[in-house]
Formats: sequence, structure tokens, C-alpha cells
Amino acid sequence: MTTLTQFGSILAAEGGMTWSYLGQLGMVLMLGLGALGSAVGIGVAGQAAAGAWAKEGKTGKTLSFTYIILLGMPISQTLYAMIVMNKAGQLLEHPEIIAANAGLLLGIGIATGLGEMLSAWMQGLVGAAGIRALSEGEGKGFAFLLIAMGIVETVGIFAMVFLMGMVPNVPVVAG
Repeated sequence: MTTLTQFGSILAAEGGMTWSYLGQLGMVLMLGLGALGSAVGIGVAGQAAAGAWAKEGKTGKTLSFTYIILLGMPISQTLYAMIVMNKAGQLLEHPEIIAANAGLLLGIGIATGLGEMLSAWMQGLVGAAGIRALSEGEGKGFAFLLIAMGIVETVGIFAMVFLMGMVPNVPVVAG
């Protein structure tokens, strides 16, 4: 009976570099897509903040700092993707595990990347709407906006936790 490690060794010997590249691609995609979502989310909310600050400045009001909180929240999804990538990155020292689990690692990478990307993007859209609401509503409703953004954030946290649990464990060497 062939064990998983033996199977991984066979794959590594027979074109395993291709399999390893697919597994490594998954690791890169999770961080890249998560960062893309954070950038888009921050950009969308930042545009709304700039408009609100322009409106406040034009009327002589003090510029609101609370917009910074709302526009900065989507950055956390990049961190969540990096946490999953770091756990998966421990496998880089074990090419046979990467080769045997290349499809799984690619899938984890894509799923993590998309989960974090969309969570950050949607959080930016909620933040942009929240900035407009605060600007037009004389600052009322900030706590509700934080709760709404926290709910969107939860999707990113779930993606991180659930997909990190799917990363294969590094074997412990008996010493």
C-alpha cells in the first residue's frame, strides 16, 4: 500500500516540479488576490472620504477623522490571506507534500484569495456608503456603520479560519 508520502515522492520524481508550481501558485494567489481586494476597498472608501472632506472644507467644518477608520478597515483581509499563506508556506520545505497536495493547495489559494478579495472590496463599498451617510447625516450612525463593516469583515475571518484548517500538516520527524 502506497502512503501519501510515497505518493508525493513519486509525483515529485515524475514531473513533480509542475505539481509543486501549482501548489506554490496557490500560495501566491491567496496573498495577491487578498491584497487586490484590500486595495480596491480602500480606494473606493478613500474616494468617498476625499469627497466628504472636500464638502466639509468648503463649508468651513472641521474635517472628520472617523472616515479614516472606515476607509482603513479593508486592509485586514490582506493580513488574513498572509496568515493562511504563511501556514501553507511551511510546506515549501517538503516538496513531496506540495506535489501530493498541489490541487488542494491551489484550491485553498484561490478560495482564500477570492474570499478575502471580495470581503475587502465589499467592506470598502460599505465604508464608502458609510462615509457618505456620516457626511450627510452630521456624523450620526457611526456605531451602526462599524457593526455593518464588522459583519462583512466576518466573511474574511471565516475564509481565513476555515481554509487554514484545510492546509496539510507538516509531518513531525521522530527523533
